[in-house]
Amino acid sequence: MNKQELVTNVSQKVESTKKDADKFVTATLDAILETLGDQESIKLVGFGNWEIKKKAARVGRNPKTGEEVQIPEKMAVKFKPGKQMRNVVNGVVDEE
Repeated sequence: MNKQELVTNVSQKVESTKKDADKFVTATLDAILETLGDQESIKLVGFGNWEIKKKAARVGRNPKTGEEVQIPEKMAVKFKPGKQMRNVVNGVVDEE
């Protein structure tokens, strides 16, 4: 699913125009990016959690030449799916 397909899906679910749904989707994605850019976690119960983790500098190898290469420290986004998402993906029916 790409962004336009998501916008269409959202517009149908909330019974609004695609233009309004695009605003909702764009605002949501912008809020997620802004929060992660501020090095903050996002926790959406049932859906999942995004966290920012620091990856330490390390030595790697160029696979073509075998030469050692210094890989600098960087920040990475980690996503851990929530229980509801795992159940949907695995086809598990929640018995509540």
